[in-house]
Amino acid sequence: MNNFCPLFPQILWKIGYRYLARYRWQSVLMILGITLGVAVMVSIDLAVASASRAFDLSKESLVGRTTHQIIASANGIDETIFTQLQLTGIDVLSTPIISQYVASPQLGNVPIELIGLDPFRDHAFRGFFSNHLLTYNNLEVFLTQPGAIVISDTLANRYQLTLGNSISLDINGKIQNAFVAGILSTEDGLTETALEGIVLADISTAQELTGKIGKIDRIDLIIPREKPQIVDEIQAFLPPEYRILPVENQSNTLQAMTNAFNINLQALSLLAFVVGLFLIYNTMTFSVVRRRSLFGMLRCLGYCRREIFWMVITEAGIVGVIGTGIGIGLGILMGKQTIQMVSQTINDLYYTTTVRSVTIPIISLMKGGIVGILATVLTAAFPAWEASSIPPKSALSRSGLEFKAARVVWWTVPGGLSLILIGYLIFRLPSTSIILGFVGTFFVVIGFAMLSAMSMVWLMKLNAPILRHLFGLIGRMAPRNLVNSLSRTSVAIAALMLSIAVVIGMSLMIGSFRHTVTLWLDYTLNGDIYISAPSFIATTPTEAIDPVIIQRIETNPLFQSIYYLRATTVDAEDGLIRLSASSNPLISRERFLLSSSGDPQTIQKAMDSGSVLLSESLSFRLGLQTGDSIRLRTKQGWHDFPVVGIFVDYSSAEGHVLMRLPVFRQYWEDNTITAIDIRLKPGISIEQGTESVRSSLAGLQRVVIRPNMVLRGQVLEVFDRTFAITNSLRILATIVAFMGVLNALLLLQMEKQREMGILRTLGLTGNQLWKLAMLETGLMGLTAGILAIPTGFALTWILIQVINRRSFGWSMQLDVDLMVLVQAVVIAVIAALLAGIYPAWRLSQMTAAEAIRYE
Repeated sequence: MNNFCPLFPQILWKIGYRYLARYRWQSVLMILGITLGVAVMVSIDLAVASASRAFDLSKESLVGRTTHQIIASANGIDETIFTQLQLTGIDVLSTPIISQYVASPQLGNVPIELIGLDPFRDHAFRGFFSNHLLTYNNLEVFLTQPGAIVISDTLANRYQLTLGNSISLDINGKIQNAFVAGILSTEDGLTETALEGIVLADISTAQELTGKIGKIDRIDLIIPREKPQIVDEIQAFLPPEYRILPVENQSNTLQAMTNAFNINLQALSLLAFVVGLFLIYNTMTFSVVRRRSLFGMLRCLGYCRREIFWMVITEAGIVGVIGTGIGIGLGILMGKQTIQMVSQTINDLYYTTTVRSVTIPIISLMKGGIVGILATVLTAAFPAWEASSIPPKSALSRSGLEFKAARVVWWTVPGGLSLILIGYLIFRLPSTSIILGFVGTFFVVIGFAMLSAMSMVWLMKLNAPILRHLFGLIGRMAPRNLVNSLSRTSVAIAALMLSIAVVIGMSLMIGSFRHTVTLWLDYTLNGDIYISAPSFIATTPTEAIDPVIIQRIETNPLFQSIYYLRATTVDAEDGLIRLSASSNPLISRERFLLSSSGDPQTIQKAMDSGSVLLSESLSFRLGLQTGDSIRLRTKQGWHDFPVVGIFVDYSSAEGHVLMRLPVFRQYWEDNTITAIDIRLKPGISIEQGTESVRSSLAGLQRVVIRPNMVLRGQVLEVFDRTFAITNSLRILATIVAFMGVLNALLLLQMEKQREMGILRTLGLTGNQLWKLAMLETGLMGLTAGILAIPTGFALTWILIQVINRRSFGWSMQLDVDLMVLVQAVVIAVIAALLAGIYPAWRLSQMTAAEAIRYE
């Protein structure tokens, strides 16, 4: 007996190639499914990588050789501290820095970071003012002329600016005049990307432009590694409200805030790819099933199992390479739009970012290529193993396959329930890992997919009497045919069910979140008119309001009460965190408390005495609960503030501390106001009050005046922007699923052509065959839609209670929109019916002899 088995003889190459070429629409749909899945994954990865890379490059370019920074909570650093530091005799390089986000119509009205620095001292830190990098008329102009700024050549070329051109800068609602005194040339593409959102000014010019006279934002230091004791010497010199930190602490804090968002986004992008993989698995399974007799004949002719296995794997590999290659190219094209959505979400929820260009890291393309090809091949591995393991005798008999499928389907029930239980137990583990959450989600999803086959059998048997009554003989045959063809119908129904369940889960999650945010707005927005300075962070006003505006507001006779808010960042043991201080004495009553240490009156008295509330997301991030204390650095040094409650808040994923304004002023000695909450007298309309505010503030600092309903609408607009990319992923997943199901059901009906020919011979008319085919596909779609509802509910619970909770620390109320469920079932039925139209029409037009001769 000859045991030699060549890996892949030439004849099998031809058989595999002819199959892909003959059924080109099937091959095109397979390629398209992979293409869209890979494109979505690559575009998301490029967007996240571009945002992260731009952040890192900006940090590297702006930080340069800086090792440590002196920072202050709330109201900046007195510039005399820098002077005094020079007089201490401590051997350390230092330079003062001003940092402020601005906008300019001449620079595209997008966030631009204005950096004020000392060009003489900065040479040791960044070297921006090296002669070979900077083009300027003369250095004296830059140092002495008011409004002199330096821009990168990238900005100059993009907006066609030259030396001497005037630029108006919008800084906190005040328009300041500036001009281009120098153009900074970039040495490489990475530096060009980092500096595309930055303008430079002399430190004194920046103070004048930003209104920070006598103040600086931070002091950069270079401390040699061999002299770590210098850190302690400087900290001992500094007043209690100032702190010296390694530069890594700043960037690590910001990076940690966005890591969960990035992971969540990338994981959601995989949903479209997973649905695409179901398409590949489905199509490869059908290609194996329909060639079952061919494999049997090849085995009879002497071809071994390994040859059959590698033939199927090679087919999948060819399709995977083509689809992945096209998907990578499409992903690069989609990346520009995707990064706009990602950057906007980061601006809304985390921090201001100036990235506007897409970088193309090789690692992202390699990851997309490897995942696309490898996942396609692995998905085809089981069908390939099935094809190679078929005994020749069984391969030539259809009944053997269906008998095996009917026997296996009973084992899928305990298997599916076991996977669901494993997934649930993973969720119950004492962990906040989002990766672990997605692992549990995978087990649950596969578990429900395994239950679909047996559920279909039960549904068909349960509804058989109704179908027989409604459709007669056709109604009796259709459910029986589906049950008797489990090897073909079970996979198609599972794929359709899963894709529709993903749509249900994501739709209900977004709807529930929006419903929860609406309830939160109803509870917290009690003012009639809100005033704030323009800010690039959509949800939290952090820029100062001119005191003259406050004086005008306080003299307006239409206002019953006026409350002030100070939003800022303060230094905590875990890094900088956001703090909101309100003058509203009833602020604790206007927040929905998840937990508290007493009744509202007790909470109010405790806050007047110095206690604070934590937002839910900050509580989750820091691991603090009611009864704990949060340690903050104040003007007098470190102070522990008791936590008397945790409140619901969706203004940012970072979260914040809420305290009374008098307490804040006591510890930070800061009288700045960043927002005003106005309550009108009875009988005064909001329109009347708004017009009064606008007219009284004419000619002063430009501020944002928003009536209650306008602010409510803008918050919901931010919410919609935040989930815009999720909606896009949901739509793309639906498209991929639709094509996959269309392909699967089309192949199913075409593969049954011989069976239809026999029925035609037995006397069924073309019209009856048409009805039978449409009823079968319709029943498959309806079954998948019905089974998708419980699976979708499970996914909704996971997304709400596990994924979003671990990503952002937010809780939300489940809001079930029945229209989502109805639409999901309708989509499933329509997808199935569309899949059946062409093969049903074709079968109804064939003669019996032609149908029976079908191969």
